Amino acid sequence: MGLIITIDQILHLAPNVRSSYREAFQNGQDIFDNSGISTTGLRVAHFMAQILHESGGLTIQFENLNYSAERLPKVWPSRFQPQGQLDPLEYAHNPQKLANEVYGGRMGNVAQNDGFTYRGRGLLQLTGKESYDEATKIIRNDFPNAPDFVESPDEVISARWCLQVAVSEWVAKGCNAFADQDNIRAITRAVNGGLIGLAERTEWARRTKAVWM
Repeated sequence: MGLIITIDQILHLAPNVRSSYREAFQNGQDIFDNSGISTTGLRVAHFMAQILHESGGLTIQFENLNYSAERLPKVWPSRFQPQGQLDPLEYAHNPQKLANEVYGGRMGNVAQNDGFTYRGRGLLQLTGKESYDEATKIIRNDFPNAPDFVESPDEVISARWCLQVAVSEWVAKGCNAFADQDNIRAITRAVNGGLIGLAERTEWARRTKAVWM
């Protein structure tokens, strides 16, 4: 039997947890056990550190793309002036237009509004139509009646599926093995595609290890 992840532990780290996330964790022990995450405290600590970072302490459901004109060149320097071609004033505080520009034409996003439709969601901020499709395929191996997340993307943040989606992504990317090595850089690259937010993820890991190790 694996470690028990309790709602009191979650609330200790994330007192403002969203209600859907809270419900997911209250009913999530089987998901942790079946995925092997609850096998060791190190795995639990690293998984929780990543989702706490990605979800802003379990408060964020959708990626925040409401950027100021000043912030845009810092987040996407190759796209926005002065280095890039795009005028940040045309995209500032317009999440839909921004998402379609920065995510359109990649990650499986091909239709006009796909960038916005498949923007980051959930505990690990699933992003891109390809990722929503892949999550559907993986989860339907064990749950044939699971929703099609491409057709119903908001199911990614639902109490029923948010934790299952995040855990499935974690396992598919080999993160249990990286956690066993206590390799937060490898985990972050697997989850994020780079090392964005590494310092904050490391701080979360310090806090989660204090709870589960």
